[in-house]
Amino acid sequence: MFARGLGTTRNVTKAFYWCRKAAENGHAQAQFNLGLMYRTGRGVRADYMEAVEWYLSAAKQGHAKAQHNLAFMYEQGKGVDQDYLTAAKWYFKAAEQGLAEAQLNLGILYSKGLGVPRNYQIAIEWYRKAADQGNEKAKRKLNELLKA
Repeated sequence: MFARGLGTTRNVTKAFYWCRKAAENGHAQAQFNLGLMYRTGRGVRADYMEAVEWYLSAAKQGHAKAQHNLAFMYEQGKGVDQDYLTAAKWYFKAAEQGLAEAQLNLGILYSKGLGVPRNYQIAIEWYRKAADQGNEKAKRKLNELLKA
């Protein structure tokens, strides 16, 4: 409510305070939100390492968007050493839950052989799942591979 100013005056400091309280009590959505806040510097000084820790806490609880964002941090080497294998692991967990962006990114890893063996057939399967949900980038990637 404080973060968006819903029913109250927008106050990112209070939003961070209450989000942290909930995150420390194990609330996965709050942990994810705290990860976002640390990654973007919204309401707090940006800190990629702290973002990774909060994403990891939420990801371990099965939070698909946290799994995706954690994978991205590993893929990009933000707050952690770049590790495509770990990125693939977390993208897979989020993709299995139907998160189109994770399906797309997992397809990219398979098409490039990053963290997983290069496998165009598996890449096509993941692109198709994301494309079926309307992901435009996945549609383009799928068409590129099918034409090759």
